[in-house]
Formats: sequence, C-alpha cells, structure tokens
Amino acid sequence: MTFRFKNQSPQQLALITALASSLFAALALSVLGYFNPRVHLPVWELLLVALIVFTTGYFLNFLFVKHYIYRRVKLIYKIIHRHKGAGNIVKKSLPADVLEDVEQEVREWAEAREREAEESEKLAAYRRRYIGDVSHELKTPIFNIQGYIHTLLDGAMEDPAVATTYLERAAKNVARLEAIVQDLETIHKLESGQMLLDIREFDIRALTDEVFADMEMKAHERNIRLCYKEGAAQHFRVRADKEAIRQVLINLVDNSIKYGREGGTTKVSFYDMDTHILLEVSDNGIGIEEKDLPHVFDRFYRVDKSRSREAGGTGLGLSIVKHIVEAHKQKVNVRSNPGQGSTFGLTLEKA
Repeated sequence: MTFRFKNQSPQQLALITALASSLFAALALSVLGYFNPRVHLPVWELLLVALIVFTTGYFLNFLFVKHYIYRRVKLIYKIIHRHKGAGNIVKKSLPADVLEDVEQEVREWAEAREREAEESEKLAAYRRRYIGDVSHELKTPIFNIQGYIHTLLDGAMEDPAVATTYLERAAKNVARLEAIVQDLETIHKLESGQMLLDIREFDIRALTDEVFADMEMKAHERNIRLCYKEGAAQHFRVRADKEAIRQVLINLVDNSIKYGREGGTTKVSFYDMDTHILLEVSDNGIGIEEKDLPHVFDRFYRVDKSRSREAGGTGLGLSIVKHIVEAHKQKVNVRSNPGQGSTFGLTLEKA
C-alpha cells in the first residue's frame, strides 16, 4: 500500500499509527531488556508483542478515526455540497481521498465567498457613486429653475424683458432635466433588456451622411468641419439596429464637436475587417489624459466638467454608446493623446 503524508484514508491512518505503536513497544521492551536482564525477552516474543500491539492498535485506531473523526468530516462534506446546490450526493462510505476533497471544497468555497464579497463591495460603491452622481446632475438644473421662478415671483415678472430672459433660462434647464431623464431611461432599458434591437441591413456611409446633415449647424457654431478620412469613406452595408447606431453616431460626433478644437475637424472612417466593419470618429481637440481613459464610458464621467455642462451635455452620451454597441455583441474603444485629439472606434457586423 502506498502511503501519503496527508489526506490519508481511515485505513491508512490506522495502519500508520498501529505500525508506529508496535515499533515503539518493541523498541521500549528491547531498551528495557538491555538495562534490566531480568525482563530480557527473546526476539520471537518481541515480535509477538509487536504484532499484538500492531493488531490491537490498528483496529482501535481504525474504529476511532472512522466513527469519530470521519463521521464529522462526512457532515462537513454534506454541508458544503448542500450550500453549493449539489444536493445530498454523499454516499454512506466516503471516498478514500475525502480529506483532500474537503480541503479543496473548503478552499473553493472560501475563494468564492471572497469574490462575492469583493463584487458586493464594488456594486455597493458603484451604487453609492451612481446615486451621488444622479443627485448632483439633477440638483444644478433644479436649483437654477427654482431660482428663476422665485425671482419672477418676487417681482421680476413685472419687467417683460427680465421675465422673458428668466423664463427662457428656466426652459433651458427644464430641457436639460428632460434630457437627463431620457438618457437614464435609455440606459435602463438597455441594461434590463427591455430595448429590443431591430436588426436589419443598411448602408453605414449613408447613415453617417444623415448624421452629418443633422449636426451641421452645431459644428458650424464652432467652425468645425465634418468630413471623412481620405481613403476610408467607402460604402459598406452592415447588420444592426439602424436607429440605435444613428444615436451612437450622433453622440460620438456631438462629443467630438464639444471637445474638438475650434476651427478643427471631425473625421469618420470605415475599415474592412473581413466579417466586420471598424467605424472610427476622430477629432483634433483637447484629447483625454491617460488616467481618464478607463472611465470615459462611465455614467456622468466628464473629462472637462465645466465645458461639457456649458455645452449642455448630460454626461451619459458615451455610456449610452457603450451599452448600444455591447447590445449588438460588439466592442467600442477609445485612444487619445492630450492636446492632439481622440478617436473612438466600434465594430459592426458586415452584411
């Protein structure tokens, strides 16, 4: 029988302890006989004593280990499997390597609980940050609306010019509140799977032309030219939800106008990736610091907070982009150099 120095079966444990006991008994009698000749025993009697001690020790140890220790090990084994949802799968007799199994099960269970605890803490921190961000974003327009209304009620509405100005400002903040709520609703639908995608074939270059036409006035305000990258403006047909991808393009182009250099350019390019099309939207604006890159798709994350609020952004545009692209089982990424501009890229299934 092969012995291991850990995770032995009851038989192995009993055999090891019995062998050790018999050897110790024989050695003790030999030493005693060496110092006291009156109790000196012949070799055959020493072997007989060792055999008796070995046999008795083996059965006693086997019964003790199996019915006292292993019975408790078996209970632990059952509890582990019950909590893992495996049911009561332990038979009356345990496998020979049960201690090794229990050790592995407990280690896996502990690691799983540790991962769950870490994930729960991350989710809790995310919820706290998310609630704080929502509160902060809603607080500003609400505070502004409240201020304008109270000013009008305090007598400013008697002056038509002042009243008109304050009502226009209040209306602008109401529109901002509406945009935030709509974007939050869009993200919720995407995350919960309530927004069903209408997948169909369409020309991605033609859709981009439509988006350029819609964004032309906004780009003109900052003297930004909307164009295609030379050599990467082919017409490709893709399979996706056309209106959802329209929203992605609008958000990316709008973002490039907000953060682009005044008098600069926003370029869109298409690349054939065999079964997919890579779409990129680039600007030559302020760029994004490396420390900010991992967070640009987070809700309410703003690289330039004052500038994006002045431009009327909700802070949810890029988060919506990420959710829509991932709903299509595709990827979105960003690369950027501060002071040189940013490029957002996403893949679409080629038709």
